[in-house]
Amino acid sequence: MVTTEQSVCPKCGGALKYYDSVPRIVRTKNRETWKVPIRRLRCQCCGAIHRELTELLFPYKQYEAEVILGVLDGLLTYETIGFEDYPCEMTMLRWFSQKAQLLLWRYPDTKGVM
Repeated sequence: MVTTEQSVCPKCGGALKYYDSVPRIVRTKNRETWKVPIRRLRCQCCGAIHRELTELLFPYKQYEAEVILGVLDGLLTYETIGFEDYPCEMTMLRWFSQKAQLLLWRYPDTKGVM
């Protein structure tokens, strides 16, 4: 779930209320790793718990969005200085295979087309 002004459950449309927060490891440039607190919200109707992600993150990905989008745009490769072994070539290939899904998640109004 992406941070928005409205707190509505994507499953049932019910109101969301703050539940707790959990740390999430985010890998960034120069092999740095950060722990970012992610808020979890609980639906008042169906009881589902949703994580509120910022635009810095993609769901189920450890790397920050800037690195992933740089790879998808062709700006970063496994030969780019500073990124030679981070992320690895197989990870970049997997992101390319998931490109449509990642761009659709990032730009839902444009159906993934930039």
